[in-house]
Amino acid sequence: MQTNPVGWFEIYVQDICRATKFYETVLGIKLNKLEAPVPAMEMMAFPLDIERPGASGALMKMDGFESGSGGTIVYFGCDDCAVEASRVEAAGGKIKSPKMSIEEFGAFALAIDTEGNMFGLHSMQ
Repeated sequence: MQTNPVGWFEIYVQDICRATKFYETVLGIKLNKLEAPVPAMEMMAFPLDIERPGASGALMKMDGFESGSGGTIVYFGCDDCAVEASRVEAAGGKIKSPKMSIEEFGAFALAIDTEGNMFGLHSMQ
C-alpha cells in the first residue's frame, strides 16, 4: 500500500443541520455541502486539502442508515484534544471519556455527537 489506509469516511446522521453545527462548533471548521449522487442522500463534507496527508469524509444522511455508537470510530487530529473536548457539551454532545494519556502516542478523548455517534479526538500533547 503506497498511501494512508483511510481514504474517506462517512458519519451517518439523522439531522444533517444539527450534526453540521455540532462538528463545526467542536472542531472549529466549516463543512461544505456536497452534491449527492442520489436524491435520498444529503452530504456535508469535512475540509480537504489534497496536498496534505490524511483523509477527509462527510456527514451522511440517507434513508435506511441509522446513526449511533458501536461502529467505526473516527478520530479527529487536534493540537490539544482537551480544547475540542471542552466544546462538546456546549455544542449538544456528551463526553464519553475525557482526555487521557496514551504515553508516547499522545492523548485522546471520546465523545458522543448529537446523533449518537461516538468519535475520538487525538493530539500529541
